[in-house]
Amino acid sequence: MKSRLITIPAALFLVSAGLWAQGPRPAPAPVEPNTIAPVTNINKAGYPRIHEDLSVSFRIVAPAAAKVQIDLCGVKYDMQRSQDGVWTCVTAPQVPGFHYYSIIVDGVSSADPASDSFYGCGRMSSAIEIPEDGTQDFEIQDVPHGQIRALNYYSEVEGGYRPILVYTPAGYDEGKDSYPVVYIHHGGGEDHTGWMDQGRVANIMDNLIARGEAVPMIVVSPNSNVRSVNGGMAGGGYSWNGMQTYRKELIDNIIPFIEKNFRTLPGAKNRAMCGLSMGGGQSFYIGLRSPETFSNVGVFSTGMFGGIAGAARLDLENEVPGIYSDTAGFNGRLDTFYISCGEQDPRITHTRAIATEMKSKGVNLYFNAFPGDHEWQVWRKSFHEFARLIFK
Repeated sequence: MKSRLITIPAALFLVSAGLWAQGPRPAPAPVEPNTIAPVTNINKAGYPRIHEDLSVSFRIVAPAAAKVQIDLCGVKYDMQRSQDGVWTCVTAPQVPGFHYYSIIVDGVSSADPASDSFYGCGRMSSAIEIPEDGTQDFEIQDVPHGQIRALNYYSEVEGGYRPILVYTPAGYDEGKDSYPVVYIHHGGGEDHTGWMDQGRVANIMDNLIARGEAVPMIVVSPNSNVRSVNGGMAGGGYSWNGMQTYRKELIDNIIPFIEKNFRTLPGAKNRAMCGLSMGGGQSFYIGLRSPETFSNVGVFSTGMFGGIAGAARLDLENEVPGIYSDTAGFNGRLDTFYISCGEQDPRITHTRAIATEMKSKGVNLYFNAFPGDHEWQVWRKSFHEFARLIFK
């Protein structure tokens, strides 16, 4: 087999908002007045910088580059080069929340070494956090703190060990109480780290529990991108058949592992399943069609109702037997059924329409929409609300 040499532009190795690899070192960048550093910056005195109007300044040192761009949420900004090889640009004002971005140097896209990186969009990406008033519950506060535990469990479906993250509330190790459990699911292109890192689950739970607004609970974040030893990837596939590989993983492997290794309350009433986008579709099918396992289901920003390529009008009775033909029985098996979506998300029109239809037919459903597109600030708010509704 012939090997192939991949050539990467030398300029890529010089990219940074604060590092210099060759030649005279440029003068330190002055901090722009009336700007703040996002919490995602590694150097809090460096770049990027957020302006009062929520536009963002980027500063990249890449003297050997011919062209540098910032790709922020799919919008590309051309950067301007100074004589000493420093590239700068200012973006349009951004909506509050968490936004992935990358640097494009001579056509090669890379994470920014001056910012924290997160697994999203199917790769490690930089991100910038645009602050929003009234979202203190997403931040660390002076309250008792739980823990996030990184574990590995054995998957009979995949035939190997798989990672999983588990939040336990403050006082778990010191006490003997047992707790209800939320199984929370990421979207496509993400993994088990998404909810704990980008989603701020621990901060949200710590703050809600401390004020008595949520029941103390365990939150389990699995990686639902499962590949069966028999072939085939199970992650999305908005159909009941498409969910079977991950349903087996969750019910036969993940839940037994959690209940063996943590103090959990038994029964469906003490379990919840929720998720965003792809994970919302998984929660809809697996959660609603497994009432013996889950009595609380949250569906955030799923594309299964429409608004994405390939989505077709759902026959809800066919997808969830009994939802209309035995609505009283369906309602009786669920303590909480929750759906949400971003107001600027292309999915919102279809999601709102199907929520209205379900309510008109007597389905007990809590629906809400939050400002924002298909992004983490919407999903943080969704989980924040869902967590206050369940296990009451």
